[in-house]
Amino acid sequence: MAEIDRAITKLAIESLPDEKVLALSDMQMETQQQEVFSNLQARYREGQLNDAEGSQLDELMQVYRCGLVSKARALKVAVERNLKPVFN
Repeated sequence: MAEIDRAITKLAIESLPDEKVLALSDMQMETQQQEVFSNLQARYREGQLNDAEGSQLDELMQVYRCGLVSKARALKVAVERNLKPVFN
């Protein structure tokens, strides 16, 4: 994992103000990026990806995973601060 990736993953979410924590907990992939990601996943399932598309899918998967981890961490902080309800 590159240094930049580590820095993003270790972002001190706990030190962010409430509004930033809430924004991060509601974060989603950009619409265009999500469409490309979904299309590449579908082509992957059908066995139709070329090497360049496979690399692009790998990159988008990394973006998705990092975003998901950050979102989950922000949600945890938001719940701890009573900014969001606890779901059962």
